[in-house]
Amino acid sequence: MSLRSLALLSLCVFLTACNKINQENYSQLKAGMAKAEVEKLLGSPKECSGALGMSSCTWGDEKSFISVQYAADKVLMYSGQGLK
Repeated sequence: MSLRSLALLSLCVFLTACNKINQENYSQLKAGMAKAEVEKLLGSPKECSGALGMSSCTWGDEKSFISVQYAADKVLMYSGQGLK
């Protein structure tokens, strides 16, 4: 195995191990959590939108994601799909 192939394989394993969009982290979400606590758990969201004290943020992609809805920066509800 060449050095380049080994480096690529190592990077893939590292990225998979660091994926925060998983069932274990989803299970730690709770209604009433602060937005800062959620971002500490899941990292920075892929996208957020909102108005008038309500917001919705999403982590992941179309196949595997976690979506969190906030009211005044506190978790109101959350959902996930394709989590492992």
